[in-house]
Amino acid sequence: MKKILLAVALAAAATGTAFAQAGDTIAKVKSSGVITMGVRDSSGALSYTLGDGKYVGYHVELCQRIIANLEKQVGKKLEVKYLPVTSQNRIPLVSNGTVDIECGSTTNNLARQKDVAFAVTTYVEEVRIAVRANSGINTLAQLNGKTVATTTGTTSVQLLRKHERAAGADFKEVFGKDHADSFLMLESGRADAFVMDGQILAGNIASSKSPAEFKIVGEPISVEPIAIMLRKDDPAFKKLADDTLKDLMKSGEIARIYDKWFMQPIPPKNAKLNLPASEATKAAWANPNDKPVEDYAKK
Repeated sequence: MKKILLAVALAAAATGTAFAQAGDTIAKVKSSGVITMGVRDSSGALSYTLGDGKYVGYHVELCQRIIANLEKQVGKKLEVKYLPVTSQNRIPLVSNGTVDIECGSTTNNLARQKDVAFAVTTYVEEVRIAVRANSGINTLAQLNGKTVATTTGTTSVQLLRKHERAAGADFKEVFGKDHADSFLMLESGRADAFVMDGQILAGNIASSKSPAEFKIVGEPISVEPIAIMLRKDDPAFKKLADDTLKDLMKSGEIARIYDKWFMQPIPPKNAKLNLPASEATKAAWANPNDKPVEDYAKK
C-alpha cells in the first residue's frame, strides 16, 4: 500500500510540476531545451509558410528576436519547433501549454484576455474587403445580395454582422477553414468578396496567380491591435517579450523589420505588398501598450 501511495504521490507531483512549468515558460523551456512557436500558413506578411516546414514573416521575425533574448536568459541554445495553428485552435493551444508563443495575426480583445495574454501591440490592422477588380463593388453597401467569404474563428465574422445591420446590406456569408481557403473562394468565384485584415488580403493577392485581377476596396470596417500571444499569468515571460519589442521600437529597428516584410519584395515570389506602416501602427510603436481592440473602438 505504501508503494502505491508513493507512486500516486510522485505522479501527482510530476503533474503539478508540468502544470507549474506550463505557466512558467522560461522554466519550461530551460528544462526541456525546446520552445514551440505557433505560426500561420497564410496570414499575409505577418506569418506564412514557404513549404517544407519553413515559416517567415514580420511576426515570425519578431518572435525570433524574443527567443534570442530568451536563450540569453536561460543560458543555452533552444530548439525552435514551428507548429501551424488556425484561427479556431490557436487560443486553446496557447492556454494548454502546447504552444509557448503565437506569432500570427491575432487581435487583442477583452474576450481573449480572459484566456491568454498579449505582448505589446506590434501591428494595428484595418479590416477591409477584397474583390475582383471588375466586380463593380467599391463599398460595403454594394455587398447587398452578394456572397462574402471570411475565415472561421476570426473577429471579422462579428464585424461583418455589425456592418450588415448598419449598412442595411443583406449578404450571404461563407467560411474558409483558413485565409488561403477564404481567398480561394473569391478567386474561384464562389464568393464575391473576402473580408479580412488588409495585410492578409494584400498578401493573398500578391501571391495569387493574377494579382491585377483583385483589389482592396471600401471603407475600413474596423481598426484592430494585432499582437503576439502568450500564456496568461506568466509575468516573467511577458516582461521578456515586451522588453524585447520595446527595445526594437525605441531603436527604430522595428520599422526596418516592418519595411522588410511590407515594403520590400518578399519570398517566395519576390512580390511587394506596398503597405506602409499606418499612423495607428506608428503610434503603437511610439507608446508601447497592450490595450485591447475595445479601447480603440472608444476613440
